[in-house]
Amino acid sequence: MKVFKFGGASVNSIERIRNVAHIMTHWGNEKIVVIVSAMGKTTNALEKVVDAFFAGKKEEALQLFEQVKQQHLTTAKYTLVTHYLECENQLKDFFTEVEWLLHDKPVRDYDYYYDQVVCAGELFSTAIVSAYLNETGVSNKWLDVRDIIRTDNDFRDATIDWEFTRQKTNELVLPQFNHCNVVLTQGFIGATDENESTTLGREGSDYTAAVFANMLDAKSLSIWKDVESVMNADPKQFPDAVPIPELNYNEVIEMAYYGAQVIHPKTIKPLQNKAIPLYVKCFLDPSLPGTVIHNKPVHHLPPIIVLKEKQVMLEMSSRDFSFVGEHHVGHLYNLFEKLNIKPNLTQNGAISFVCVLDDRTEKVEKLASAAADFLDVQVVKELSLLTVRHYTKEIFEKLTESRTILLRQQTTETIQLLLH
Repeated sequence: MKVFKFGGASVNSIERIRNVAHIMTHWGNEKIVVIVSAMGKTTNALEKVVDAFFAGKKEEALQLFEQVKQQHLTTAKYTLVTHYLECENQLKDFFTEVEWLLHDKPVRDYDYYYDQVVCAGELFSTAIVSAYLNETGVSNKWLDVRDIIRTDNDFRDATIDWEFTRQKTNELVLPQFNHCNVVLTQGFIGATDENESTTLGREGSDYTAAVFANMLDAKSLSIWKDVESVMNADPKQFPDAVPIPELNYNEVIEMAYYGAQVIHPKTIKPLQNKAIPLYVKCFLDPSLPGTVIHNKPVHHLPPIIVLKEKQVMLEMSSRDFSFVGEHHVGHLYNLFEKLNIKPNLTQNGAISFVCVLDDRTEKVEKLASAAADFLDVQVVKELSLLTVRHYTKEIFEKLTESRTILLRQQTTETIQLLLH
């Protein structure tokens, strides 16, 4: 048993949907659960639908949703032949599910409506991909993941009920392998015990795949991306970035903590608990080895570089030169929690406390205003936060040349620099 996850970029065109089928044909008689995300920019388009609906602009919301509908119908029409009508009927059922809501008026929180609408993207994409796989000889069973993954009602960041979900996985997923080798379902979404759709938060599709891998005791999980492997830096920022053939779970969690766009830590935990290896593979060239992530020690890693631009430094100091002690710091962390702010770096001095945040103007202003009630606050913008794991003197000098270092934190493994 294996689990594959295909992200939005891997199904964002007719050619790439055909490529998914091509990849699947290589796995013969393997039993595989396939998790598929929404196509390309569908989630962004559906977010605009929700925004218009919640603002009371019903006609605009319906018009925006009509565009999403037509895009998927067109994709289905040019992808499918013998299975088109069946897929069209399935899509129309999903369309009706959303339109029924859009004809109403918002009476609940924004996050509730977000989940009811945005979850449709995964339903649309999987309907088309499943139909195309069946049409090309990759026999598969489509399942609605909302019948399997039970969550609480924390919309947009729902928590999974593991016991119920495990039971449903055994009842609904495993028996399908008596009839075919591939079960195809959605990532990112689940449902409450009242059958209201929920989403699982950032990188929810990867997490869904890891949950199924855990519950099915899978041999491995493969996440198919449009990059050749995990790299030691973002190639868009550092053209000389190199592939990393092997990592362990702890290293990936550290990389993600510092902001690397790799695998979200919550995806790692279900795999780590059962020592299930994770492969990051390139869907553009499946012959490439990619990266394997496992539970074993890995030595001689290259410097791993994470550069976060558009950072803001808040320097907060006591007004009477008294120590910034536990009371002040505790109050600040309460503000972080209240405003849902996760600092990228903090540093505590005798009479000052510094935190570095992503430049989200509204949150920065709220934090600065609240902190100004009991501390002097200075805000500095247009900064960069550079993190290097497994750093060397040479890489440090190269990356900081002609830059002003405002703040520095360092351990034996990791160095962080706030740069102007």
